[in-house]
Formats: sequence, C-alpha cells, structure tokens
Amino acid sequence: MKTLYIECSMGAAGDMLMAALYELLEDRTGFLETMNHLGLPGVEVTARPAQAGGLAGTHMAVTVHGREEDGADGQQGRHQHAAPGHIAALIDGLPVSEEVRAHAREVYDAIARAEARAHGCPVEEVHFHEVGALDAVADVAGVCYALSLLRPETIVVSPIHVGSGTVRCAHGVLPVPAPATANLLSGAPIYGGEVEGELCTPTGAALLTHFAQSFGPMPAMTLRGVGVGVGSRIFPGRANCVRAFLGEAEERPGGEITELVCNIDDMTPEALAFACTRLLELGALDVYTTPGTMKKGRAGHVLTVLCPPERETEMARHILTQTTTNGLRVRRCGKYALTPGAGQVQTPLGPVRLKLARGYGVTHKKPEFEDVAALARAKGLSYGEAVRAVWESVEGGEAE
Repeated sequence: MKTLYIECSMGAAGDMLMAALYELLEDRTGFLETMNHLGLPGVEVTARPAQAGGLAGTHMAVTVHGREEDGADGQQGRHQHAAPGHIAALIDGLPVSEEVRAHAREVYDAIARAEARAHGCPVEEVHFHEVGALDAVADVAGVCYALSLLRPETIVVSPIHVGSGTVRCAHGVLPVPAPATANLLSGAPIYGGEVEGELCTPTGAALLTHFAQSFGPMPAMTLRGVGVGVGSRIFPGRANCVRAFLGEAEERPGGEITELVCNIDDMTPEALAFACTRLLELGALDVYTTPGTMKKGRAGHVLTVLCPPERETEMARHILTQTTTNGLRVRRCGKYALTPGAGQVQTPLGPVRLKLARGYGVTHKKPEFEDVAALARAKGLSYGEAVRAVWESVEGGEAE
C-alpha cells in the first residue's frame, strides 16, 4: 500500500509541508510552473535549497509582491482585508482539478471556523491580512496539488509538536498553541516541550488534520523517498523541518471494529425501523437487520450494529434503550477498508460528483445519487437514463 508518513517533530507550517512533498515529486519543474500560474495576484513560489541543523532540504519561498511573510504561512498578522468569501473566490478560480479545489476549500473553511470560534465571532466576520491570506492560499493549494500528484493510499501523521510560550499577533500576545491552532488540532495527538515559539501554525494544523487518516508512529514500510521541508525560522540545536516519507507498507487489517448483535421477535417493523434510525443518529457506523426464525417458530430479526471499539459500552446502552432486547453479543473484528475520497466527472448532462475509495490496489467510483437525480429532473430523463450517461463518462476516464 502506497503510504505517506509525515513527521512533525518541529510542528508544521504550510510552506514546510509543501516543500517536503515537493521533494518527493518526479516532475518538480512542472509543479513549480503550475504553482506560479495559479492566478493569485503578485504571488511567486520558489524552491530554494536549504539546511536545517545540518540536514539538507528545500525551503519553499512564497512571496507576495516580493515579500515573504515571516513565520512561514502568514497566519499571525490578521487585519481586516481579505474575508472568507474572497478567499473562496480565489480558490474557485485556481486552474487545477476540482478535486484539488475541493480539498483547498475544505481546508480554508476549517481555518475560518477555527478563527471564528477562537475570537467569538461569526465566520463571515473573520478577516485575514491580505499578504498572509494570499501566501496561505498558495501553501494550501500547493499541498493539495502535490498530494493529488503523489496519490498516497494512506497518510499517517506523527504526534505534532506545537511548541511552548507565547506568540505575538494582531490580537496581542497569545499562548502557544494559538487558539485557532488548538481548535484545528482537536482530536489529534500533540505535545509541547522546551522549544519556545509557535511551531505549528493554523495552516499547518488544518492541512494535517484534513488529510491524516491516522496519527501515530511510522508504520513498517519499504522506503521509496524522503522529502525535507525547511522552515524560515532558526531554533538553536534543532532542525526546523518537516520530513515526509513515501513508501510501500504491508497491507494489513485497518484496525478493529465492534459488532453488537441481538435477536428481536417482539417489535413491530415500524418500531424496529425507528430504533435502527436512532442508533445511526447516536453514532453507530452501520445498522442492519436480517430475518430469522426465533424460539417457538416465531418470525424475528437479527439486529447488527457496528461501532468503534471505544464506543462499545455506550452503543450497547443505546441498543438496550431503543429496542426490547434484554441482552447482546459482542464481537471484535479486524477490518480492511478502502480510503474514501471525492472527485468529479464531466458528463454530457453536466458535472457530477463522485464518491471514490482507494486501497489495496483497488479503486471504486460511484456517482453521487443526488447529482444524478437532479440532472435527470432537469433534462427530463429517467434516473436509469441519466445514470447510464454518467457511467459512460466515468468509464471513459473523464473523472477528475
């Protein structure tokens, strides 16, 4: 399985991540040409050889009208210049695939939500310093574009070093990690230490949490390449860099899943259907029933509920509450799962989003039902006619 491991022993910033991935690319010149024709006003992207603590790597200099924002991705200086709507318009106009634009929009939306929560204001009132906004858009687009070229089947990220002390920004002196960064890193393993300063920026945090499929130590893999992204700041005795390891990992079960199973023969179909809906709303990964014959020849159903192992007790309580069963059986199972993704296909009827799943040398594609249904209504076609037209485009290799 093609695996990307990102080591964040000195945190992460957008330009550092882009530089580390850049070093893994086969066509680095083509990547830079694309990055310098994004249509972002005044933005120039240059890959410069650099060293961090004696370790050779690349510093990705992103300048706006000749100025490179200090602190890597420019998230510290915020003034009322560029609003989220303006950023969204910039991203929508990027000359890259819809898959890349979609990832970039989601990353920037996460940053805006985190900033809004940190400062107690609506998302619409979040503003970014103009220079910082433009170079951060380039950083986000660059990481999303590089990953679309590398196509890792799974991405694992190390625990993230956030630094310590304080950071000065437009709102004053804030503790590290800054509030927006802390919001973005919710659910991810982080740690501080003796290094003073902001090691993980909001852009770095948003990119890592968006793309990481798991956090932890480096998996066993056959190494194919190492990329080193060097930051602009110097920390005595520390190599200020992000390292990206690309290799082939052995395909193993992707973790565990819990099955909670019970037999039910005294609920009406309506009541059981309602219980299944509620269990999904309460966090079950999947809920399904199979018909069965119970004691004394009574017709009944076998209810199966899937959940993460850590939610086993909570979900068992929900099943006992929502159904008439007096007991459950519990099974812990290893699982194999493809990595979900998103794409788009251009069809004669119009664009249609795709659900994608990749892994173990397999790729699944499925058109979004609502998009196909909307086109069928708009064109006066049956659903069958519309979906056949969509599949012709998918199988013709026109998906992005």
